[in-house]
Amino acid sequence: MDGALAAPRGPRRGGPGEAVRAWGRLGYPRRALRLHGAAAAIAERHGGDVPSDHAQLLALPGIGEYTAAAVASFAYGQRHPVLDTNVRRVLARAVTGVQYPPNATTAAERKLARALLPEDEATAARWAAASMELGALVCTARNESCHRCPIAAQCAWRLAGKPEHDGPPRRGQTYAGTDRQVRGRLLAVLREAHGPVSQAALDRVWHEPVQRARALDGLVADGLVEPLPDGRYRLPLT
Repeated sequence: MDGALAAPRGPRRGGPGEAVRAWGRLGYPRRALRLHGAAAAIAERHGGDVPSDHAQLLALPGIGEYTAAAVASFAYGQRHPVLDTNVRRVLARAVTGVQYPPNATTAAERKLARALLPEDEATAARWAAASMELGALVCTARNESCHRCPIAAQCAWRLAGKPEHDGPPRRGQTYAGTDRQVRGRLLAVLREAHGPVSQAALDRVWHEPVQRARALDGLVADGLVEPLPDGRYRLPLT
């Protein structure tokens, strides 16, 4: 059959479906769509070069405060507070004397992070990377290694005797049996397929039909899965 007339067998190369396929099991597959959208915008608006301007980074689809600051700081050596979970935990312990930061980033945390940044841009960029590594490798959520910490002598939480967390309960990361797990299994079938997948093939991945249908509907609503008129499903083409 003429290639121009043949039905497409899967997401076109470079399309959002390919981003979802390549994303694999990295978690939160909607981020793959956002990454693809940002890449398309970078190609269209900036000639394929990731912009260095913080405002231009924020204007890209799917790019929020953290990602824009991280790119500007780590890639371009600029002075921006980069607040991920690890950095927030370091600041909570070392400066405010509590074990864990709030569940959501607060204005007070942003103000503190800006105040602690060195004035020199290159030093600030190194500080941002170092504070993130400190939280990831030393000042961890559990079993922190204070004996290896370069700021242990100044840490307010350690000096206070490491008081237990007394704030709102920390959000758990439950996965087994959740809609997230079902969505992951459905997407795994679609990623591994070379063309559209039948409803029957998707039905086999989860025993509970109501939850399975809810998860599939959610994937369609999020733009991660495209339903076809013949009742089959595929990763999105556009």
